[in-house]
Amino acid sequence: MSSNASAPGGSAAWRNWAGDQVCTPVERRRPSDREELAEVVTAAAAAGRKISVAASGHSFTETAMTDGTMIDAGLISGVLDADRASGLVKVGGGTVLADLNQRLHELGLGMENLGDIDRQTVAGAISTGTHGTGAKLRNISSQVVAMELVLADGSVRELTAENDPDLLRAARVSIGALGAIVSVTLRCLPAFTLHRVDKPEPREAVLDSFLERADAHEHFELFTFPYADSALVLERNRTEGPPRPRSRSAAFLNDVVLENWALEAVSAAGKAMPRAIPSLSRFAARLASGSTATDRSDRIFANERRVRFTEMEYGVPREHGPEAARRVIEWVRSNRYPVFFPIEMRVTAGDDALISPSHERDTAYIAVHQYRGMEWRPYFEAVEAIMNEYGGRPHWGKRHFQTVATLAERYPRWDAFLAAREELDPGHAFTNEYAERVLGP
Repeated sequence: MSSNASAPGGSAAWRNWAGDQVCTPVERRRPSDREELAEVVTAAAAAGRKISVAASGHSFTETAMTDGTMIDAGLISGVLDADRASGLVKVGGGTVLADLNQRLHELGLGMENLGDIDRQTVAGAISTGTHGTGAKLRNISSQVVAMELVLADGSVRELTAENDPDLLRAARVSIGALGAIVSVTLRCLPAFTLHRVDKPEPREAVLDSFLERADAHEHFELFTFPYADSALVLERNRTEGPPRPRSRSAAFLNDVVLENWALEAVSAAGKAMPRAIPSLSRFAARLASGSTATDRSDRIFANERRVRFTEMEYGVPREHGPEAARRVIEWVRSNRYPVFFPIEMRVTAGDDALISPSHERDTAYIAVHQYRGMEWRPYFEAVEAIMNEYGGRPHWGKRHFQTVATLAERYPRWDAFLAAREELDPGHAFTNEYAERVLGP
């Protein structure tokens, strides 16, 4: 076995990006290719160890945690094949989105839609239902047309839309419970330029016109501090002409100094002085003076994220989004709950991945955050109770308290996903406490 695969025993603790999910696997492995990955999986399954494929750790749930074998597929990465004419690009499952975006740019291609960070791996992003925003655009997994999985017996199963449509729809959003993703074939577009406008507006006016604004722009979202009365509106639309990237100094000032250093400083102040959070929120809202940018699509989609936090995100039927958001804000204010981080709202079109939070319905996503080290559970429990009233579905990579008993009724094709799980991983080698809680043992 290659030296890239670490020896069993003496495994170090693993932490997610937020630092609040920690586990100590029996062994951690880093295979260098598909064959070595199959060897590692087969050996772990034969030894009776549960298997987890950890990506970049950007999930806030326990989805990657294990006390068995943890696999880092980061070396199984890069563009494996690309056809510029069709836009089909085959990549290793461990490919980090930022690296993929750069390679696609060199090929004259781009992703149709992306989330607001690019540090996840392709496999991790699709497995948790990661999405961007756009009323007519579906989540990242909808761009997948084929996938290769290493199963517990070491075999490689190729899933395609033509030959295995239901299995592919299951595997596109699977929280890692069906097998180890070796490769993903994505449907990409010719490279395009986006124009981004950020501007503060009165929150009530934005929520009143939320649905119309979402339809009027290719990509639309908003951020609002619960204790402020304004919202920062983000509008992104395609534009003709070449990218006009900001200077290094301008990008550093906006992306690092204002969006990270200032946010960190004010968040830390709120942690130290919870009673000051309402005033700090109104101060931070006034700092959001607005900006514009025109650049290649992936640079407009992605933001720099250095401030650590934990997060919950729910998808509700799009028409209920503004009302649900108002109820969250009202709960924070009426309970004087100490939360400084803003609420984020985005939209997506419905898709057909079997357990996608946007399965068969157009969706408004509402995300709430809490700064690292601050109490979050009462806030998140209250938000979840509100979202439950709208049939809310949790983002699989964000905190939630649902179980298989509460989730099954929210997905019309839940049983089809469980059937796919039994076909691809009948022994449930790819599982952990999180998967057992939300999918069953």
